[in-house]
Amino acid sequence: MKRSLPPLNGLRAFEAAARHMSFTDAAEELSVTQAAISHQVRGLEQRLGLKLFVRRNRSLLLSEAGQAYLPSVRSAFDQLNEATEKLLQKDRGGHLTVTTTASFATKWLVPRLGGFQRANPEIDVRISTNTGLVDFSREDVDIGIRYGRGQWPGLVAERIVGEDVTPVCAPSLLKGPNALKKPADLKRFTLLHIGTFPDDWQVWLTAAGVKGIDATRGVTFDFALAAYQAAMDGLGVALGRHPLVAPDLKAGRLVVPFDYKMPTELAYYLVYPADAIRRRKIKAFRDWVMPLAELAPGTKAAA
Repeated sequence: MKRSLPPLNGLRAFEAAARHMSFTDAAEELSVTQAAISHQVRGLEQRLGLKLFVRRNRSLLLSEAGQAYLPSVRSAFDQLNEATEKLLQKDRGGHLTVTTTASFATKWLVPRLGGFQRANPEIDVRISTNTGLVDFSREDVDIGIRYGRGQWPGLVAERIVGEDVTPVCAPSLLKGPNALKKPADLKRFTLLHIGTFPDDWQVWLTAAGVKGIDATRGVTFDFALAAYQAAMDGLGVALGRHPLVAPDLKAGRLVVPFDYKMPTELAYYLVYPADAIRRRKIKAFRDWVMPLAELAPGTKAAA
């Protein structure tokens, strides 16, 4: 049903003037001129075909119609104010859904997430892990961390951390008479593959100048975390992608047998629709995560 509502500015002017019983005080509250208040009230009266005020030289009184109209108008504004406050309060806190890959969530995001929770206890973070792209306009997702080259049409993409690729293994593989000491020794060890990066070993061996090793042999895993766990268990040698193996290297669960890192063009990016940053909880997450971002290679920190 089509609503025939009077102008909102006229209603605001009427309610404020009736509350103060003064056009001057209403104008000060609404940050407009007294003439504007008078004009808006007259426009409302013309729209209604009724006088809402009895104007005298030095005073202002509500007419009979104004007295009948004021309670409903005031109640409507009170309800609008309450609904707005509830909406803003919900946006300040409540649930924040962050989408990223399971490996990045486990190895990078979750270990740092306590800092965000301590700074924003009113926000309950939900981590959604998947490898597919999400539609922010249709899905219940607030912000994402994506892996790629930073080009997603219609989205802001801010680089968090890049990656390089290097062999990793359990410390036990570096000990004993058959220890892994140089890249050529890889022919004696099982190569651990990640299904989403099937050519990694071939590319790395070629880049490192290693010949005579069949890059297709070994064990393949669907997920990076499974391959890294197999490496920690001593099953073989995996190609670790920074930052996914950084926590295990730091803890000594994994080691780098030889120092040749293969850089890639890929990185992890914080992504979100441009207008989403107006929402307080999304801005809070963005402002927390970006200071943790690593500088891109060749970038100098600000003095």
